[in-house]
Amino acid sequence: MTDSADVCVVGAGAGGAVLAAELAEGGARVTLLEQGPAHDPDGFTARPPEMMAKLYRDAGQTATLGSPPILLPVGRGLGGTTLVNSGTCFRTPAHVLERWAREFALDLDEASLAPCFERVESALSVAEVAPDLAGENAAVARRGAERLGWSHGYLRRNARGCVGSGVCAFGCPTSAKQHTGITYIPRARAAGARIVTGADVKRVIVRSGRAVGVEAHVAGRGSVEVRAPVVALACGTIHTPVLLDRSRVPDPSGERGRNLSLHPATAAFALMDDVVDMARGVPQSFFVDEFAREGVMLEGVAGPPAYAAMALPLTGERHDAAMANYRHLAQFGLMVSDQSRGRVRTVGRHPVIRYDLCAADLARFRAGLGRLRELFEAAGAREVYLPLPAGVEPEHAQPGDLKLMAFHPLGTARADGRPGHGVTDGRLAVRGVRGLYLADGSVVPSALGVNPQLTIMALATRLADTLLDRSGTPSAPGARAGTVALANGHLNTKEVLCPS
Repeated sequence: MTDSADVCVVGAGAGGAVLAAELAEGGARVTLLEQGPAHDPDGFTARPPEMMAKLYRDAGQTATLGSPPILLPVGRGLGGTTLVNSGTCFRTPAHVLERWAREFALDLDEASLAPCFERVESALSVAEVAPDLAGENAAVARRGAERLGWSHGYLRRNARGCVGSGVCAFGCPTSAKQHTGITYIPRARAAGARIVTGADVKRVIVRSGRAVGVEAHVAGRGSVEVRAPVVALACGTIHTPVLLDRSRVPDPSGERGRNLSLHPATAAFALMDDVVDMARGVPQSFFVDEFAREGVMLEGVAGPPAYAAMALPLTGERHDAAMANYRHLAQFGLMVSDQSRGRVRTVGRHPVIRYDLCAADLARFRAGLGRLRELFEAAGAREVYLPLPAGVEPEHAQPGDLKLMAFHPLGTARADGRPGHGVTDGRLAVRGVRGLYLADGSVVPSALGVNPQLTIMALATRLADTLLDRSGTPSAPGARAGTVALANGHLNTKEVLCPS
């Protein structure tokens, strides 16, 4: 079977869904292919083990090889990881954009990206969490931060009508979280985009140095070829380089699969005198950014009893005793803006992720764990449970002592404005093949220090404006007068959303 489009987008997460909607609304014929299913929120049971198996790739068991191993759960389905993240929305910090301009020659700054961020935030209904909705878990952290005089605040999130179900990471049962599956995907479909789920893309078709479509296997339909003069991959930081490898796309930079940053993270629990009921309220609703410039961000994390039972860094009778006091448990997380860099290699058709924690990041975890303890003690904790083996103090922790997860893989096809340096250029075009673009976390050139979903969405919005160019001269093979002319064409009916 064959299909034709102006643009074929692969992946329906933070980047792909945004790009598909913007292009379709701009007049392009768009086909979006998503490997995972469309999830029915009526089936979101709030039971962590069941939802992990349903909503995450590999049942949430994706992990890195290295010292230490790090669990790296990513979502799968319409919405991608936006379906299962905590909804936290930070704009790219100004100092990060300044670094990108200085080190990677990228023409990005706060002023040029502001319209992109504004459009995304409007589409996602981004707003600050109200204190009463944040819950007692956030109140514990706030009390500690205020007593210590540390900079802090309530997080901004993409939610409408949130009731504080406490299970953001396991599928919002009320559809309050405005993930791309319920925001941008309906917009794309309404504008005429074809949305195909269960589509396992085998390769990008490249002829004479130009991407001309993709080959996929679609569940229930067999092999499908989508012919398109523009292909945009948004498979995620781990799987985009794998698809590029499998498609034998040239890599003149030699950087593909390298430069992986993760924002490795961990969390501590505390036993409080007062009832906390951590699953009541928004799990990630509060932050402490006192140490952000040092590469350490403290953010809320919480969940229902089944989650706490898996996450508590205790065993045996101590674990039993802590769970018996679940209603009095509080939890807060620590995220490191990492200097460590990993690599994604392709073995067969699958990614193998290698990542080793460097000495500088180990020092950040040592300091951060000490500060988590200090935060809880200032809040009045009776006991603090650090994610370390018994008898190991934070200042003496070694990589093998740490119990880490990560949620923000970035950089494996990073953008760089200098010829020969980045896998993609400043316009997110893949070097070495015309008509091929990337629209996910793989293009983000460095760790952000904050949750990246808004950054990825803003860059996808900017890419859509680049593809819906204004020169009025159709040049993309297959572009037709009266539809949309990509790469060098324009649409008179579409206003500029943000500078490109």
